Amino acid sequence: MATEDIYSFNVQDIQGRDRSLAEYKGHVMLIVNTASKCGFTPQFEGLQALHRELSDRGLSVLGFPCNQFMSQDPGDNDEISQFCSLNYGVDFPMFAKIEVNGDGTHPLYQFLKREARGVMGSEKIKWNFTKFLVNREGEVVKRYPPTTRPEDIREDIEKLLS
Repeated sequence: MATEDIYSFNVQDIQGRDRSLAEYKGHVMLIVNTASKCGFTPQFEGLQALHRELSDRGLSVLGFPCNQFMSQDPGDNDEISQFCSLNYGVDFPMFAKIEVNGDGTHPLYQFLKREARGVMGSEKIKWNFTKFLVNREGEVVKRYPPTTRPEDIREDIEKLLS
């Protein structure tokens, strides 16, 4: 059996189309579980800025809406997409709503959590806007807590892009 890597995962984009993460081979990825009604929601602005400024150098910001934390993303995929676009000008790839913890955890997040554990070795995602940084080789190099602002990750991203 082939070793599981990030490129082996298929996900559904926010329009409901099946996509393979193999599309991002050779890119640096910043994978984030997002929410529209969270205290950290303004981080969409910083994520969009990273996308705008660094995508031409190989950064792909990937947003995965999640409603598991105090129901802070209750809308359907269309509502989430419209909210992100209208309020934050988001044009980086957004994907269908997923679960990041529990029995229904999406396989991508099972992988991410195994590869980059949180505080004290915990795998559990603690809240919205937990971020995973993946290098051009598909290795999960770092996990950032929700309190880490996108602009504070820029230096780490720049190192991986150079």
